[in-house]
Amino acid sequence: MKRKTKKAFKNTVAILIGMCGVLIIISLLSYEKTGNDTDLSYPVISGEVEDYRPVVEKFAREYQVSDYVDVLLAMMMQESGGRGNDPMQSSESYCGVRNCIEDPELSIKQGVYYFSKAMEEADGELELAIQSYNFGRGFIDYVQEKSGTFTQEIAIDFSKKMYENDPDKEKYRCLRDGARELSACYGDIYYVRSVMEYKNVLSAK
Repeated sequence: MKRKTKKAFKNTVAILIGMCGVLIIISLLSYEKTGNDTDLSYPVISGEVEDYRPVVEKFAREYQVSDYVDVLLAMMMQESGGRGNDPMQSSESYCGVRNCIEDPELSIKQGVYYFSKAMEEADGELELAIQSYNFGRGFIDYVQEKSGTFTQEIAIDFSKKMYENDPDKEKYRCLRDGARELSACYGDIYYVRSVMEYKNVLSAK
């Protein structure tokens, strides 16, 4: 009886150890999966944007905004991911219509120049200059008349005003979640938020 009891005890211990091992493996796999999913939630900077860093740095020096290279790269990431002939999407500020720029270097030069002017007119207020890159520099005048500082609320108000006053609403895509419900389809109302998320990733490297 003692031998049987001892053998049964050993079997029970072996089973328990095996079960613990299985639970540990499952926990590790679950942790690894969760970690990967979390990583995917962070903004990713494309290789195309990174490749343009030397060009952005060159024009940032020319227009005296060298402290904002990561911001400019983040804006490029938000605008195009660094793809196409107009990676800074600066055609409208250059010639008044979309897609007139077919040279990436000219796109970057114009984009950096426009940002530098926005920073100057915004008295160095970074978020106001960033949103003005998307809305146009008329947004700076609007903010300075209203409150003098950028807020998410004033960006939405400006977008609503511009959208409601434009008789040709068919040209607006309202890609941002909630933009159509707010009647704030002019530009990108969350442009600053997205750009700053990309900028934080770039600055952490």
